[in-house]
Amino acid sequence: MYPPPHHQIRDREKMISVIKHFPLGMLVTAANERPFVTHMPVIYNEGSGKLVAHIDASNPQVKTLVNGREATVIFRGPDTYISPSVYTTEQLPTWNYIIVHISGTIQLIEDEEAVKQTLIDMTRFLEGSEQKYVLEAHNPKMQRLVNYIRAFEITITNWEGKFKLSQDKNEADFHNARNALLKKSKEDLSGFINSMYNDL
Repeated sequence: MYPPPHHQIRDREKMISVIKHFPLGMLVTAANERPFVTHMPVIYNEGSGKLVAHIDASNPQVKTLVNGREATVIFRGPDTYISPSVYTTEQLPTWNYIIVHISGTIQLIEDEEAVKQTLIDMTRFLEGSEQKYVLEAHNPKMQRLVNYIRAFEITITNWEGKFKLSQDKNEADFHNARNALLKKSKEDLSGFINSMYNDL
């Protein structure tokens, strides 16, 4: 397991918090030695302790989603370049990050009403505490959509928290690296986002 032990987090509650705050997961599966990767919102079901997601039925990765097969979902939290200039001691440049890898076995959700309920549950979670939109069970658009997606859950078999946060540095450098990560997370990205929308 990499990175080194001092960057490994075993606190499950912290890992669940990463999943909740950064639910756009990267689903990784394989078939015939070919990897498949899809980015999708994935929620953690507190009751069952499983991950739940949906994928477009026309996505080639669907053929790898077989009951009992293994999958990994990667959740990426904040990250940033750490300049040696922020340290009080002599260091080399590095990159700090918060990432969670969840591995487990796939179970397809076949029942149409159960699939619709996962859509309702995910919408409720993603809307947040100030829910402005409620997906109703008898929404006709959802009724049409449900035939074009595949819902599945992942029974978790392994949790890996990869939190590279300068834990191996002295207290002052550890604190300065945290400030660098905080600064990066508050950075105004409006210019970048607007440029991505240009000519679309």
